[in-house]
Amino acid sequence: MVKALILIADGTEEMEFTITYDTLVRAGIECTSAFIPRSLSPYGSSDTSPPLAVCSRQVKILPDVTLDPLGAGPEKYDALIIPGGMGGAVTMARSTEVQNLVRSYYNHPEKRIIGMICAGSKVAITAKLPGQPITSHPSVQSEFPDHFDYKEQNVVVSDAVPGKATLVTSRGPGTAFPFVFTLIELLCGKGKRDEVVGPMIFPSGTVTGYPF
Repeated sequence: MVKALILIADGTEEMEFTITYDTLVRAGIECTSAFIPRSLSPYGSSDTSPPLAVCSRQVKILPDVTLDPLGAGPEKYDALIIPGGMGGAVTMARSTEVQNLVRSYYNHPEKRIIGMICAGSKVAITAKLPGQPITSHPSVQSEFPDHFDYKEQNVVVSDAVPGKATLVTSRGPGTAFPFVFTLIELLCGKGKRDEVVGPMIFPSGTVTGYPF
């Protein structure tokens, strides 16, 4: 079974997290959400274990686990996904554990997929990924060094570096569905993507690229 690890922290954007998690599950992908501890987060959190993530609009989500870097690597999962929301993205971007995790997925000999959406793309900077096509929420566009080829597109798929992971980036809550449909196509094929999209009954023209 294809497996995906989705990170979450206090301040994560609810739509980007839940749309991605839910839609991947609809495709038969086994998802695990991993909480990044609040030590670097300005948001409050609960005392549960793992703690409830207090998201950007104060929606509370119970993650599956607290991040254990030793059990979260590319040997166990096919994809690593980092949602946005400025508070959560800052926590993840500053976390050395997350930076190291991103690099391990990027450099794994069995090609993996890394997805980043909205401000979550900031992690590509702090993880020191090589320059390649990328996008993000417009509010953080100016933070990307010149060696990144910044695109104002809903979803950007980069295979710029041979032998490295595929990097999929997107812009914000409104592009979460095109983002996750792209992930499904890469992980499971176009047939599975179309199988998932149909029963969701999108009004014509509401999702860029649909019908595919």
